[in-house]
Amino acid sequence: MLFNLFKTPKFTNSTLEIIPSWCVAYGKLDNLRVDFIWQDEKLAVMSTPAQFALSPTERFIVVGDIWLSNRAELLQKLAININDNVNDQQIIAQLWEKYNSESLTLLVGMFGLVIWDRKQQSLYLFRDAIGSRTLYYTTTNLTCWIAPKLTTLAPYRTNNLDLIALRDYLYCAFVPGERTLWQDVREIRPGTFIEMPSNKVYHYWQLKEQIIDKNQPLESYSQRLRSLLEQVVKEYLPAHQPVGVFLSGGLDSSSITALAAKLHNAPVHTYSIHFGTETPNELEFSSLVAQHCQTQHHILEITFQEMWELLPETMLYLDDPIGDPLTVPNLLIGKLARKNVQTILNGEGGDPCFGGPKNQPMLINSLYGSINNQDSLQAYLISFQKCALDLPQLLKPDIYQSLKNESSVFSADLNSDANYLNRLMSLNIKFKGADQILTKVNNLTQAANLQGLSPLFDQRIVDFSMQIPPEYKLSGVEEKAVLKKAVSDILPDTIIHRPKSGMMVPVQLGFRKYWQKEARKLLLNRNSEISAYINQDILRNWLDFQGDIWGRYGVKLWLLVSLEIWLQVNKSVLKK
Repeated sequence: MLFNLFKTPKFTNSTLEIIPSWCVAYGKLDNLRVDFIWQDEKLAVMSTPAQFALSPTERFIVVGDIWLSNRAELLQKLAININDNVNDQQIIAQLWEKYNSESLTLLVGMFGLVIWDRKQQSLYLFRDAIGSRTLYYTTTNLTCWIAPKLTTLAPYRTNNLDLIALRDYLYCAFVPGERTLWQDVREIRPGTFIEMPSNKVYHYWQLKEQIIDKNQPLESYSQRLRSLLEQVVKEYLPAHQPVGVFLSGGLDSSSITALAAKLHNAPVHTYSIHFGTETPNELEFSSLVAQHCQTQHHILEITFQEMWELLPETMLYLDDPIGDPLTVPNLLIGKLARKNVQTILNGEGGDPCFGGPKNQPMLINSLYGSINNQDSLQAYLISFQKCALDLPQLLKPDIYQSLKNESSVFSADLNSDANYLNRLMSLNIKFKGADQILTKVNNLTQAANLQGLSPLFDQRIVDFSMQIPPEYKLSGVEEKAVLKKAVSDILPDTIIHRPKSGMMVPVQLGFRKYWQKEARKLLLNRNSEISAYINQDILRNWLDFQGDIWGRYGVKLWLLVSLEIWLQVNKSVLKK
């Protein structure tokens, strides 16, 4: 066992293996103590040859993590034979030499990358439009360190927490925006690039409402959506190789399963989870879809012991902490899938793009906010159902006072001129999508040695979702009407018309019956990492489930346990 949480709450002797990533050092490069494959006076690159490329004239250096779904189209544009041994980094190097920054509008896929212009001595840091890949950089000292993983930057940062990021994590269970939990590390935002040394930020793509024709019927939009879905899924399927799909039995993952089964010429494997006989599950629906689509179906039972014991490993694989109880299940099912496939698809993105039920609390507030005197930001933070209402008591008084007037990263989008539903969807795509969902997919599938892909979060799907009139996404009380119509012929009616339930991880039962003793040792230890910030008296009440009228303490405790363990494993990395 990598960590034994049942014996000790501190992780000073971790045996966890850190997944290495490429890294770039920019600026003052004296006394570098790392191996590098390329260096000049201002830039040093630590990577594998497969992540590195020189442009044909050797003016531009390209390094990064790249997957292009329109690779064939780009090769044709560059007059490169599709059979030539050219990697994605080399494609971007040639595009950049020909089109410079305009080449970014040609890329469709996932990437976090760095380009060094040797002639102009300018450095560019990029992230894909939707945020499927991550990219981080340090903000202090004379050397800027850049990497796709926060753990890679551990030797080059301090242990000082960004308190605004901590506040936002307690609101959302993830850290939204450019901040990270480390005070001196920032994240490149989706659809942007930064030029150094000027530190200018440029947007090459922005999510915006662009409804063109409100008079077109639902059928017209659903047909166009279906055509686009087939195009995207077809591009995502690995040629002549089996593919996997994480299948919950909900509309989104079932749609991707049905499309993959329809379009693929190799076996399709599906993977579902449950948590034993004590808790309800969705196996009835996932098994129905698997049978309907004739996939090779795999079911994984996850125990409460596994949930607890694998949390340190899971937290180390993430960048910023993510307090979603599905993190450990995502890692476990990824490890199972790797036995059969190298590429795994998922249904993430259906709710943010097509009007899922998570928008309902905010829509209700838009009708009744004037009655309960709740402004839109307050309502939005409460809608996460985490610790928004607890913050004055949960944070130490001096910390709360220092934070209570700090602005929110969500304010600009909440107050935009777009349709209200589209504003909410935009927030979910830009922040929850990029900073929680896609980061979780990317990091935990990579940890399982898988290529994880999210077709419903493809840039083309996201763009099209912003062209669809809101009433075709949330039509009366019917959620995702346009998506349901688009896939109605390839899924059973039971799946199309079933109410959204979501994958519920039984953390409430976990803390009540299985983890309470260990959680007390972890959270109430006066030497815990969170003790400097969190009022432990309120945690005692939560651990005793005093006043838990709505049954939410388990979710809040999981969020805090995840934070504590994330801090411990990341600080132990710094000591190595």
